[in-house]
Amino acid sequence: MTCYSESVKYVRIGTERAAYGQCAAPAALAGLLAILGTAPALATDYALAAPDVVVVGEDQTVQTVYEDTLYDLARKFSLGSEEVIRVNPGVDPWLPGAGTQVIIPGRHILPPGPHEGIVINLPEHRLYYYPKAQRGQPVQVITYPVSIGKMDWHTPIGVTHVIAKEKNPVWYPPESVRKEHAAAGDPLPARVPSGPDNPLGLFAMRLAAGNGTYMIHGTNNPIAVGMPVTHGCIRLYPEDVAQLFPMIPVGMPVRIINQPVKVAWVDGELLLEAHPPVDAEGQSFEPDVDQFAELLRAAVGDSTVAIHWDYAREVLQKADGVLATVGLEADLSALNTDGSPEH
Repeated sequence: MTCYSESVKYVRIGTERAAYGQCAAPAALAGLLAILGTAPALATDYALAAPDVVVVGEDQTVQTVYEDTLYDLARKFSLGSEEVIRVNPGVDPWLPGAGTQVIIPGRHILPPGPHEGIVINLPEHRLYYYPKAQRGQPVQVITYPVSIGKMDWHTPIGVTHVIAKEKNPVWYPPESVRKEHAAAGDPLPARVPSGPDNPLGLFAMRLAAGNGTYMIHGTNNPIAVGMPVTHGCIRLYPEDVAQLFPMIPVGMPVRIINQPVKVAWVDGELLLEAHPPVDAEGQSFEPDVDQFAELLRAAVGDSTVAIHWDYAREVLQKADGVLATVGLEADLSALNTDGSPEH
């Protein structure tokens, strides 16, 4: 769980929560606390009220005061910095200024596939964790922003699992990483003890992938969460990994996917969420709109849907992660048997 910035002047709470999924913090309470000037908690923990709930969270708008930065706001709303910067073009990330309206993109379509274990979607730079459901209780999902591998150090795609957990981990930089740093004039020791200079942070979970060379861990550089900056590992904000670590047992399955486009049906609307695609090296690149359109057609299948293709292409081209309604369920009752409109 993260908190609103104490410097945020007010928060406008969206109205979509009841329709798309129930957040752990009631909207009314959040709005009341915002009015009273208290810093309410913003949960990334969602209860899925029904098995078919596939959209969680809400988009919000905050008004800044002079000391805010987009990096601070991203962290306090459990978002990666690039997520916030991308949807606020023209706003200086370091000096947004007092009274600036900043969009906080908090709605997410859940990734395709089983709702179990840990799922990491690389183009989204986001981790989803589905705790084992208790009898009589709704399925839960907890989601966090993450950093992924940078060029030449891509994060592997596929199914793996947690093989070990470490508190206050010691980092033994691989020889390849030490060579890279030495070439850049920043030599690394063979052993980096736990502490402020350790890029693993205070908690690490080792994965079976790559013979145990990949980890999910914290960071000593939280401003970079949400960016492709790692040597293939998955980094979380310090407070997020501290929350996740005790919930994950050894053996927990981890599914790493590359899904730049997600779609969902909600109350007769086709929702589209698009992110910059990630190549084999883990790097974002300009989207191929025609390819994205084919993915959308495949998702629709044989369903009778009226899709606004021009708008869908615009959303795919922007690839900013903000959900958009690009289609509506067609009303076949208004057509004759030959497909022509009734008069």
